[in-house]
Amino acid sequence: MPRKNSEQIKLFSRRSWFYATGVAAGGFALSTAFPCLEASWQEPGTSATLPNFTGPSANPHWNSVGPIVSEPQKAPLILLTDRPVQLETPRNYFANTFTPNEAFYVRWHLDRIPNAVDLKTWRLRVEGNVSSPQAYSLGDLLRKFRAETVAAVNQCSGNSRSRLQPRVPGGQWGNGAMGNARWTGVLLRDLLNAAGVKGGSVQVQFQGLEQGEGPEGLGSKSFMKSLDLDNPVIDECIVAYAMNGEPLPLLNGFPVRLVVPGYFATYWMKGLTWIRVMDKPDENFWMKTGYRIPDTPRGTTTPEAVKAGGMKTVPINRMPVRSFLVSPDENGKIPAGMSVALRGIAFSGHGRVANVEISDDNLKTWKAAQVGEDFGAYSFRTWEFSWTPKTPGRYSVAVRATDEKGNTQPDEGVWNPGGYLWNRVERQEFVVGSAE
Repeated sequence: MPRKNSEQIKLFSRRSWFYATGVAAGGFALSTAFPCLEASWQEPGTSATLPNFTGPSANPHWNSVGPIVSEPQKAPLILLTDRPVQLETPRNYFANTFTPNEAFYVRWHLDRIPNAVDLKTWRLRVEGNVSSPQAYSLGDLLRKFRAETVAAVNQCSGNSRSRLQPRVPGGQWGNGAMGNARWTGVLLRDLLNAAGVKGGSVQVQFQGLEQGEGPEGLGSKSFMKSLDLDNPVIDECIVAYAMNGEPLPLLNGFPVRLVVPGYFATYWMKGLTWIRVMDKPDENFWMKTGYRIPDTPRGTTTPEAVKAGGMKTVPINRMPVRSFLVSPDENGKIPAGMSVALRGIAFSGHGRVANVEISDDNLKTWKAAQVGEDFGAYSFRTWEFSWTPKTPGRYSVAVRATDEKGNTQPDEGVWNPGGYLWNRVERQEFVVGSAE
């Protein structure tokens, strides 16, 4: 089914968004942010093909390799697949703490995603094992609940999947399936309290607007994820209606999405429309089968162990500590004796980044980098290191981070059939030439 023209989506400014939701007038005058259309797709924009990369060895590039496409409300991004839509953020957008909305990566699971949401009829429903089921308009969320903001990294579970050896099925992401934003919205706990969670409840299930063509009850029809009610992260979750002070782009979950700080993005439901309190564990495909990892240290195993069967798995959860060298890249030559500012980002799903270290002697010694401003436990934290290569030659510069819980990046890869949890120490090759 072809995508519809991008002109069918109207991009709102922040001021017009507040006006549409009635905030500017201090009252409730909610209007439609997008024309009401059936779920569909947009025609891909012009693309510029990069050199093909097919494996089977590990992807040597920072990003994945694919055409550059333009989608509504988006800067040119790297296309992995168009059904479902998967777009990767280019490396240069990670030079700062917060990722621009228009450059934020995109990952949907099913092929039918909305290209419009009618705010006159859309409601966020809180239902299931509750005393008083609720249905909220966007205006209700803006007006009836206290706004909370959190800075948090959203990272696809399969970020850097193209590094795994041997390769596994799934989108062959480079390092750009991640982004950091200030998310503003309503505490999930406030919504649950308003509905009145009944005794005997064990989980909360989340479902958004995407759908598939598969049979009812199967993963190809609906995408749903759940969290245990006794999981402490429930009290940190936000139902976000703003991203970096603006409405969410449609491809990133407009009108609201769930924010689960520290957790992989599979739980960050886009276009969130149903919140269901359950009195028994969720056994839908996306919990019972999909997004599960080996119950082993670091979630790693071997192809042989998987083939043998009987491996215990658990749902994927918090993100391991990671760090990246963003600039300069490997293009160009550095004169010997010149001081170069190496810059990058680091983050962890287990808490604040405590320190970042650099090595240029094959990990024999490490030197501390200067870390940037702390925007919270789950945010990107920038770092900088002044590096002076003294003699011409080829250098491999490595970076690693340690979080406040003492978790440090290892120099060993991981392997699992889902292609998840990659956090090996990153390296960047530099060529240093003579300054004479």
